Amino acid sequence: MLPVNLLVELGILSLLLMLTRFAALGRKIAVTTLVLLALVAFSPLGNLLLYPLESRFPAWDPSRGAPDGIIVLGGSVDTDLSAAHRTPVVSHAADRMLAPAELARRYPNARIVFTGGTANLVSTEAREADYSAPILESLGIPKERLILERDSRNTWENAIFTKQLVAPKPGERWLLVTSAFHMPRSIGIFRKAGFDVEAYPVDWRMGGRDDLFEFTRNGTEGLGKTDIAVREWIGLLAYRVMGRTGELLPGPGKD
Repeated sequence: MLPVNLLVELGILSLLLMLTRFAALGRKIAVTTLVLLALVAFSPLGNLLLYPLESRFPAWDPSRGAPDGIIVLGGSVDTDLSAAHRTPVVSHAADRMLAPAELARRYPNARIVFTGGTANLVSTEAREADYSAPILESLGIPKERLILERDSRNTWENAIFTKQLVAPKPGERWLLVTSAFHMPRSIGIFRKAGFDVEAYPVDWRMGGRDDLFEFTRNGTEGLGKTDIAVREWIGLLAYRVMGRTGELLPGPGKD
């Protein structure tokens, strides 16, 4: 359960209890909830949880030579809003869309793959790849260079379907573009799927080690960081338990 959801539910529970003979317990839960809310919103907790994720993989080293392909994970475009407004809507993690445009210009022979369908549990025709392609084209990537994988619903399927689509050859070098906090799980999943990729992290939420113990004046930012970090740690644990990664926190070395 994510911190914000838990705090909301605790707050509602405390109010309900205050209307009963358990009012004293309700007041205690309310005070505890306020303390936890302040801790999550303004303390360095979010940074402390994010840092091990974002710092796990260093920036990609271009001195190793040109890659054969570039894989861009979805997660930037809101498919529901895009469908509602009939135009691509980038809700967050815009760096995932900007980075491949720069890489495509730098490496004109590299294949560009965007992988992302829909994360909705209910089937929908709105696919992230369909709305992301026009954005990438507007940033200078020719339509004929784009390879779209539009059926995946999660990172595991990103890896499986992309591998089937591009059939990487031995010795080829593929970059994986995704948010820095999401990179450890993504790399672990691609390795487990038998697709060796190199990390190209983007969309950092922290400046680095200097931010570790920094308090925030913006409670919304603190809540957001903590939610992102907790969700990712839960994802890492779940994927490890399901056998979709080879270790809890995949790193630059092989599993």
